[in-house]
Amino acid sequence: MITTPSSIHLTDGIDDRPLRGSSLVTSTVAIAGRTVRKFVRTPQLIVIGIVQSAMFLLIFRYVFGGAIGTPGVRYVDFLVPGFIAANVLFCGTGTSVGVAEDMEAGFTDRLRSLPMPRTSVIAGRALADTALLALILGVTAGVGFGVGYRLRGSVLEGVAAFGLCIVFGFAFEWFFILLGVLSGNAQAAQGMAMIVFPLTFVSSAYVPVGSMPGWMQPFARNQPVTAMVDAIRSLTLGDHARAVLGHASGHYIGRALLWCVVLVVVFAPIAVGRYRRT
Repeated sequence: MITTPSSIHLTDGIDDRPLRGSSLVTSTVAIAGRTVRKFVRTPQLIVIGIVQSAMFLLIFRYVFGGAIGTPGVRYVDFLVPGFIAANVLFCGTGTSVGVAEDMEAGFTDRLRSLPMPRTSVIAGRALADTALLALILGVTAGVGFGVGYRLRGSVLEGVAAFGLCIVFGFAFEWFFILLGVLSGNAQAAQGMAMIVFPLTFVSSAYVPVGSMPGWMQPFARNQPVTAMVDAIRSLTLGDHARAVLGHASGHYIGRALLWCVVLVVVFAPIAVGRYRRT
């Protein structure tokens, strides 16, 4: 029997089903895992973040602590919760630089050729950097206890305060990712990330807002860092919280979570959209 060309199955042994891309969750976890492995293989990224945080905490504790009065509570108990919350913004600089480096090196361009959601590239980075942030804040909290800080609330309230810091960090990650996408290179990203520093210092993180000039106080009271700092203090100062802050914990926690939602809703779509167009 002669085999005609029409009877030859050219696709024998070949799966001709349509190629399916990975899901958003799978892709996000994969990108996050890659970024975490990068941190592990480059321990300088972790060490520098920890050393920088500890160094600034020691400076504020021992250089400025004696000159700043905080009625009703020791300055170290006032400082450490505020410093940990505000430290989220210092750590976020690394996110901007990392995103810019990945784009400059062509890593994100290679991912565009894969059947995966574009959003997962950004979301994976945010997830991995939040994990690194949790490590840095945990070590910083340990340093805080070493320099005299004491938790005045319950252990459960302390865990809730730490969790709020992580949520706050994740929300702000989207802003830093946007800066990294916009910057074009790592050096520019580092410079652009400096624009958040006024939020850390013009806040209740290091000094009471009432000690600032009158024209500055409205901004200091109504910005996201102060909202988160006050929420953390309301959970960690125990019986002193109401005297220092003036309201119950629920008031400050609600404001802080609202700011977190606003940050994600505003900056996440812009970051993802900008990445897709780049």
